[in-house]
Amino acid sequence: MRDLEKRGNMQNILAIGFDTRNIVCSASRAGYTVCSIDVFRDLDLQKCAYASALLECRTSSELHQLDPGWVIAQMNAFGLDFDAIVPGSGMEMLDPGSFPCPVLASCPDAAKEASNKLHLAKKLEALGMPHPHCYSPEELDSIEYPVILKPASGGGGIFNRVARNRQELLSALEELSRLDPEFAEKEVVIQEFLEGIPSSVSLLSTNNQALSVAVNEQLIGMPWLSKLPFAYCGNITPFRTAHAEEMETLAEELVLELGLLGSNGVDFLVTEKGPVVLEVNPRFQGSLDTIEMATGMNLFEAHIGCFRGELPEKPEAKHFAARGVLYSDRELFIDRKLMDFILMEKSADIPSMGTVTEPDWPLTSLFACASTRDEAIRSLERGAEKIKTFIVNRTKEERKPLNSAGKA
Repeated sequence: MRDLEKRGNMQNILAIGFDTRNIVCSASRAGYTVCSIDVFRDLDLQKCAYASALLECRTSSELHQLDPGWVIAQMNAFGLDFDAIVPGSGMEMLDPGSFPCPVLASCPDAAKEASNKLHLAKKLEALGMPHPHCYSPEELDSIEYPVILKPASGGGGIFNRVARNRQELLSALEELSRLDPEFAEKEVVIQEFLEGIPSSVSLLSTNNQALSVAVNEQLIGMPWLSKLPFAYCGNITPFRTAHAEEMETLAEELVLELGLLGSNGVDFLVTEKGPVVLEVNPRFQGSLDTIEMATGMNLFEAHIGCFRGELPEKPEAKHFAARGVLYSDRELFIDRKLMDFILMEKSADIPSMGTVTEPDWPLTSLFACASTRDEAIRSLERGAEKIKTFIVNRTKEERKPLNSAGKA
């Protein structure tokens, strides 16, 4: 990577990943000229971006196999001389040697090791950090149930399955193989299933320092947002817990041990016995919005600073900020009425008119700021209920039979 201190001012940025809206909008607010390549190309992303292109990938495997030549061709089509590339979700292992400008992210090997839950479990064991026990496929006869099955890398909780006995385990493995051929047994993590509060620590790190900027509560499998039991449904910043300081210490030690740079996140489960480390996200996280809303800091600017060896002062939350990711329970064509209705709420990730949202895919994100955590949650619930009711009523209208005059 070029020495950023010798490059003068950095201005033109490419964000690339599965979903880059939060990165793009944060960069835009910080004054950068930013272009995007992602899967959703949401309306608000297009408003924040100088230009954007659609990434026609649906799986992590497709993202990892993306041809750098195609990316460079898209960069050329944007008509800018790019100063840096910032990867988002799914592009953590982007090879910096394939591009004409720096990739502001952890090195691919470090990101790969951190992202893989099997490798991470071995690292956590060596460091003596609390984590759920992981079983290898060769240990099927010695498993203590219940366990949870997860893809070794990525997934967003969508493919997670709980097994309470051997039969359920075998059925879950078979189901995952049907859903995606990538889920061979060696690519599935079989992990001790624990009860607790899902949470995360968001950090900034340089080569020799790490700073926790927020402890967040995670909203996982909320039935009023998604019917998928382990889907990531958003988060609340801050998460008030007696374990916050311990979580920050563990997270800071871990990202430095893993050699991660910039904005990274460590997921925890706060159990009755204390916090346990679940996984590491070596990239910008879904909590970016709520951290910025709660603290007033700009995470993109702080991320860039990490590659100059700079860390900001630790921010403080001024109120509770909540994000709720509302999933679609059906295939939805996004027409003007639905798009406008979503825009009436405090929302982001606005699907563009004329697009189609698939069942169990994110539809939009809702936001709330409040003086208490419960008040913020209630605001999200009201917004989600309004949108779901609108969709149900519209579907009923579309199904009404026409009379002889062709009217419903």
